[in-house]
Amino acid sequence: KRFAAPYKKYLAGSLILNLLSAIFNIFSFALLIPILNILFKLDSTVYEFMPWEGEPTKEKLMNNFYYYVSTIIERWGGSNALLILGVVFGVLVFVKTSCYFASSAVMIPLRTGIVRDLRVQVYNKVLSLPMGFFSQQKKGDIIARMSGDVGTIEWTITSSLDMLIKNPILITFYFGTLLYTSWQLTLFTVAVVPLMAWGMSALGKKLKSDSLDAQRKWSETMSQLDETLGGLRIIKAFIAEDKMKERFEKTCNDHRKAVRRVATRQASAHPVSEFLGTCMIMIVLWFGGTLILGEKSPIDASSFIFYMVILYSVLQPLKEFSRAGYNIPQGMASVERVDKIMKAVNNIKDPENPKPLESFEEVIEFKNVGFRYEDGKEILKDINLTIPKGKMIALVGQSGSGKSTLVDLIPRYHDVVSGQILIDGTDIREHRVKDLRSLIGNVNQEAILFNDTIFNNISFGVEGATMEQVVEAARIANAHEFIMEKELGYQTNIGDRGAKLSGGQRQRISIARAILKNPPILILDEATSALDTESEKLVQEALDRLTGTR
Repeated sequence: KRFAAPYKKYLAGSLILNLLSAIFNIFSFALLIPILNILFKLDSTVYEFMPWEGEPTKEKLMNNFYYYVSTIIERWGGSNALLILGVVFGVLVFVKTSCYFASSAVMIPLRTGIVRDLRVQVYNKVLSLPMGFFSQQKKGDIIARMSGDVGTIEWTITSSLDMLIKNPILITFYFGTLLYTSWQLTLFTVAVVPLMAWGMSALGKKLKSDSLDAQRKWSETMSQLDETLGGLRIIKAFIAEDKMKERFEKTCNDHRKAVRRVATRQASAHPVSEFLGTCMIMIVLWFGGTLILGEKSPIDASSFIFYMVILYSVLQPLKEFSRAGYNIPQGMASVERVDKIMKAVNNIKDPENPKPLESFEEVIEFKNVGFRYEDGKEILKDINLTIPKGKMIALVGQSGSGKSTLVDLIPRYHDVVSGQILIDGTDIREHRVKDLRSLIGNVNQEAILFNDTIFNNISFGVEGATMEQVVEAARIANAHEFIMEKELGYQTNIGDRGAKLSGGQRQRISIARAILKNPPILILDEATSALDTESEKLVQEALDRLTGTR
């Protein structure tokens, strides 16, 4: 319902094709009655043509159908009549199966489109959430929700869509045909069907909780993999490979047990539905046979065989329908997990009537600023600070004293709990977040780079940057020389998080990026603390050039 709106035409197409499939299926099986009568010479009635004028009735339809069949037998003989009916039967089955295939094929764009939309929306939501959200979440867990959970939604809910559209149509048409053929038998059949539905619902009750548990275990597995990839250097340095193997193996075993419980329940669905369906067929066969063997049977033998064929045909959509209802709880468990991201509240909001912010002219002020993280102790209390334009202000303090937190409040990675931060006399919460951050450049202790070329990393966030501008920024950052030593120069790929560069080189790329943005406010968060002496000297020179006009 939430995601299917753009794909209504595919739903309509599937509906029409499934209707056609059901109609052609019934007509194809209806041909079994005259075929059986011809084969076993069960019908010696002489049929006269009844005019089509007036209301079409069952008797008129059947009479004229048999009249045409008997005419073919008289003219061409029983063998040829069988051949003609067989060809018609084959054509009807071909049309039916074509409609059946087309009804499934037309749902593929819907299924793949919904999954694509869901992934894009989750990704966009992740980008829009404040930094505080991610301090409470494991990165691997978020990746698991975007991969494993969205994949589960595809294979349970969206694959069940086809069943939920097709099977009610087939069940309605088949039951209508059964009522038309023999209402006495159909009433008896309807009394037996609830047994099958009860058996399937009893199996599916615990599937949702089992699926939630399995997805949680998958998230833990992904989180450990992410931690391992990020901490390989430390793992090897402390010879902790065996410990990490043991830890990961335990997580995988827990996941396997959870998946095994879900898979066992899923595997039991088909044999249970098969057994219940066979029981239903046997009960109806006994009851119908008893009616036919009686003196005043409401149905003849060939019609009863047609009835049993349609009844057996209705079993498959009933089983699929129950399987869809059985699989959907597993998908809904994944939907719940994805919704924890989709419905997360973003407290960093733009005001309804934002004030324009095009430049920084005079001063940044902290007035009685207080801040605490969610469910945490107070980090900052009554901070008062004035930062005039053109001045460099240094914050000095112990590790964990709140230096990084304080500077993170300026670009609104977090919002103050009390007090206010002003730029040129206006509270930063009265401006659009995008306008505020466009005035700010960041160089962090850990250079955050992307698995892309040097050019794209330096020009990141600056639309339409030219090669000349990028080279100029790199020169100011003392980065141009080492870049030109690379075989591909500025088109060199630097690997995941800049792994192909040294710490000093990564930091200089980071400074070049800040220089190219050319912001009036620059935040340096211990930009040289992780570097060796020589790299620090080069970076310091670059920073001096960068901060000269800030």
